[in-house]
Amino acid sequence: MPHNRRHFLKAATAGLFLSMEELFADLSVPVLSKAGYSLTFMATDWGFQGGVENFCAAAKKDGYDGIEVWWPSSAEAQKLLFSALQKHRLEVGFLCAGSGPDIKEHLATFCRQIDAASGNGYQRPLYINCHSGKDYFTYEENAAFIDYTVKKSKETGIPIYHETHRGRMLFAAPVARNFIEKHPDLRLTLDISHWCVVHESLLDDQAETVQLALQRADHIHTRIGHAEGPQVNDPRAPEWKGAVEAHLRWWDQVVSRKKQKGEPMTMLTEFGPPDYLPTLPYTRQPLADQWAINVHMMQLLRKRYE
Repeated sequence: MPHNRRHFLKAATAGLFLSMEELFADLSVPVLSKAGYSLTFMATDWGFQGGVENFCAAAKKDGYDGIEVWWPSSAEAQKLLFSALQKHRLEVGFLCAGSGPDIKEHLATFCRQIDAASGNGYQRPLYINCHSGKDYFTYEENAAFIDYTVKKSKETGIPIYHETHRGRMLFAAPVARNFIEKHPDLRLTLDISHWCVVHESLLDDQAETVQLALQRADHIHTRIGHAEGPQVNDPRAPEWKGAVEAHLRWWDQVVSRKKQKGEPMTMLTEFGPPDYLPTLPYTRQPLADQWAINVHMMQLLRKRYE
């Protein structure tokens, strides 16, 4: 039965999908790049079935420049990771976060991860991306995460970004705006798909706040969200054209600023596996191929922004 379902879905949808180039051929970013601009695409291991060696080999084979992964806690995992990175000549960006409801323990864990990732002794990361604080911590408690990373970034020269992510410090647009206005050194990883869900919209009614965030964004997680979820089932499907166009308009502005200033731009293609990726009931069979979607996004955006 699962095989029949899969065959039916492929047959039923084959005629509905358009290439990304067909859907968005009329959109472009005609901005001349100053010296210093570069575009680096990172692959996510979220949902990848296999070890770090196979993941790095797959990322390199499909045209990625690097990978973004959680900082590995064990010495053995670190050795395996850095060996694979060297073998496949890949850049790396690290994810760091604290854990637990107690603010002191949470912050201490976070700081230890930042320290380890930034001074690992193996390979300098292009950046560190932070899942910072919690949505239920107070402003003062969450501000401590920013203060620590600003100091660490200045000490090491490694860019450290805070992600616009549900459940974290920057979970909602007006909350993030408060931090942006009070912390001039705060830099962002823009994953605006989260805000689409939180505010059940494509944020047309919060354009000013979105503009503030775009001006602080240095790294982008290129997932397409919509008013009822953080991830469309397949961005190649024509019914999502409006959502994809909205995200492209946001990303265009970040990239245009980077080109005009001659600054590096990094992007992670981060369409996730189930349960981010919708599945058929009972079988939990994914409705689309996560890896293929991410590769399509990378190819589209490389063509658009290089």
